[in-house]
Amino acid sequence: MTITVVGIGLIGGSLMLDLRKRKFADRIIGVDSSIQHRNIAMLCGIVDETDTLENAVDRSDLILLCTPVSSNCTMLPGILDRISGTSKVVADMGSTKSAIADVSRNHPARGRYVAAHPMAGTEYSGPLAAIGKLFDYKNVIICDPELSDPDALDLIERMLRVLNMHIVYMNSAVHDVHVAYVSHISHITSFSLALSVLEKEQEEENILTLAGGGFESTVRLAKSNSETWAPIFTENSEYIIEVIDTFIEKMNLFRKMISEKDIEGLKTIMGEANKIQKILN
Repeated sequence: MTITVVGIGLIGGSLMLDLRKRKFADRIIGVDSSIQHRNIAMLCGIVDETDTLENAVDRSDLILLCTPVSSNCTMLPGILDRISGTSKVVADMGSTKSAIADVSRNHPARGRYVAAHPMAGTEYSGPLAAIGKLFDYKNVIICDPELSDPDALDLIERMLRVLNMHIVYMNSAVHDVHVAYVSHISHITSFSLALSVLEKEQEEENILTLAGGGFESTVRLAKSNSETWAPIFTENSEYIIEVIDTFIEKMNLFRKMISEKDIEGLKTIMGEANKIQKILN
């Protein structure tokens, strides 16, 4: 099988490392707007060659879109035009799905497309961030599976099983609500905390010297690539704003109890928050 990966970064690169090692891909073609990314991917053996998007699509059995979600939306209709009437399959790995569902829903070749979201990643980006076994035993969400042709869906499911992923099926809109709460808000709060501390650091030079493991783990996501996350926030803005409003409400509750020195109230709401352990363990 010849696979084209569009976007040779953390997700695309990590996919290719394992799909090659596990004999799912015979040949890998890389497509990326950055010549530096293309060269690194070649030198690191992530891809066998690089090419233009059009040539790569024509030469591949499977096309995986691993670029920012806004770019995936822009590219998909043209790729579907190009593969219409063939057995080729295209899948995206983006973390929002409603917008790309909208641009593909009425396309005559919609069945050749599978919408997937692997719930895996790190705060790093680019081909040098690619690592093996990134996806092992992680969840992956396939959205709107009923809109994909059975053979296209089967191919992507087989690929995901090769990666040792646990497959979950969802509607696109439901998916975007859930990821707003469990993924996107985490990044926003991390970015916000980093900005708050950096602003204070300008006044008090020693504040970061006191930062311990708790601070480091909380702001880890603030290292994430803005080119990736700004489109995610705007694509999923409706649900993210809803989550931000809820988060601000909880922050204001803490602010009120702290200002009133309400120890019992604080213990109560922190006890409620502790119940998250039962879900995450």
